[in-house]
Amino acid sequence: MARRLRLTSDAMRAGAVAGRAWMWVALVLAAGASLAWAQPPDVQAAMEWRPELAWREPWRAITAALLHWSPQHLIANLAGCAVLGLLGLAARLSPRDAAAWLLAWPLTQFGLLAEPHLTRYGGLSGVLHAGVAVAVVGMIRRRDAHGRERVIGLLIGLGLIVKVAAERPLSGPPLRHWDGWGIAIAPLAHLTGLVAGVCAALLCALAAQAWARRRA
Repeated sequence: MARRLRLTSDAMRAGAVAGRAWMWVALVLAAGASLAWAQPPDVQAAMEWRPELAWREPWRAITAALLHWSPQHLIANLAGCAVLGLLGLAARLSPRDAAAWLLAWPLTQFGLLAEPHLTRYGGLSGVLHAGVAVAVVGMIRRRDAHGRERVIGLLIGLGLIVKVAAERPLSGPPLRHWDGWGIAIAPLAHLTGLVAGVCAALLCALAAQAWARRRA
């Protein structure tokens, strides 16, 4: 009985640490976006995604996600950070999942090189889509997950795929004007975020397995 209680306590502590790691990523994204909003135009111009500068100024793959050009866009993505952070806490996502989300952050923007006509980009929505994809993979693959948690992960993943597909990111103009946003939206970033999130989650899982085999 004592051993079972100790194992349960250890699992609860591990889950709490895991949730905190994921929440810290969400907080960093939200804080970075808030700080970027307050920057002067010349600083923001040095942060935005520009495909012709992708390899010469690679930091733009990170900073571009923090830029927002309308209050509606910023508020929506800050809300997305909050929701995704709480999802990570509830799903007890691991530090490995948090690392995968961080890896997917710049990969999302580098994926935009597939559309050279998208000459500038800023916004967290692509990275948030990546976070959802990482969370889905984490919820499905976690060894101690219950069947209900896996079903919820599958449903979230299905909803993400349907949403991105409905936006038709590979057809039509790279920028779309949606009522109420005050700016043009790039649906391709949602697709690259989804792909980057899945790839980053699987890469981190493979790396963890290789490390475990090496230690064994």
